[in-house]
Amino acid sequence: MTLTQLKYAITVANANSMNEAARNLFISQPSLSTAIKDLEEEIGVELFRRTNRGISLTPEGEEFIGYARQVVEQYQLIESKYVAKEKIKKKFSVSMQHYTFAVNAFVEMVKQFGMDEYEFAVYETRTYDVIEDVKNFRSEIGILYLNDFNQKVLTKLFHEFNLEFHEILKCSIYVYMWKGHPLAGKKEIAIEELDEYPCLSFEQGNYNSFYFAEEVLSTYEYKRLIKANDRATLLNLMVGLNGYTMCSGIICEELNGSDYCAVKLKSDEVMTIGYLVRKGVAISALGQKYLEEIAKYKDKALS
Repeated sequence: MTLTQLKYAITVANANSMNEAARNLFISQPSLSTAIKDLEEEIGVELFRRTNRGISLTPEGEEFIGYARQVVEQYQLIESKYVAKEKIKKKFSVSMQHYTFAVNAFVEMVKQFGMDEYEFAVYETRTYDVIEDVKNFRSEIGILYLNDFNQKVLTKLFHEFNLEFHEILKCSIYVYMWKGHPLAGKKEIAIEELDEYPCLSFEQGNYNSFYFAEEVLSTYEYKRLIKANDRATLLNLMVGLNGYTMCSGIICEELNGSDYCAVKLKSDEVMTIGYLVRKGVAISALGQKYLEEIAKYKDKALS
């Protein structure tokens, strides 16, 4: 296996076409096909599925390309620093469910490191995408929650994808709403009291099983339910329709403002928020610093 073969495989994966990849690499299509075939034979894995409609990665190919990208990127870092003598930016990216405190931890990390020497990315996204981003090396760290309901299914998926989940904090369940909501002044809310108001939920795309829901109590039969795909829309619906969602109770007024509040739900349900990483892959200095920042919220979790 050579570095050139890895670069070829990555280019084919990006192009989803052998012909286009060959043009991008300035080599003939037969030469590229032979190189990919030799690589597949050497590692004993079919990387690409070839059909009349084109070429696509196999599940094994997706995992291999994830590792290949990491190898090529590390080589490019070494080459740039020690051969070309270039000063290049170190990279860090994190994927997360829609947690304001996780975004705020990212903000604090960026402030401390600055952006002159580092390149950052943050993806607030769907549950399955958080898992896939870490699996495919798009993100070094993923932030999501487990509870008694989804733990068995998600843990099995983590194992299949060679991922590890580590606890950050445990918290009770809170109802997140705007301060003008009729129930905002209560100390506790029973879920039945919420029936006349719309429950707001983050849409999960193709993976819309209850196990991938971002909101706990996902199997409860809500009388009114509205799905949205971004935080800003959810906040607007809270104000416009007296909507609500379920949350950890950790409020970050620095980002969302002071117009919203969290009221404890009358429930014994507990959620465990943690971070997801590739098994056996060391966490970078940037990743360690991010986890330090997010761990500060452990003491802020409402009981």
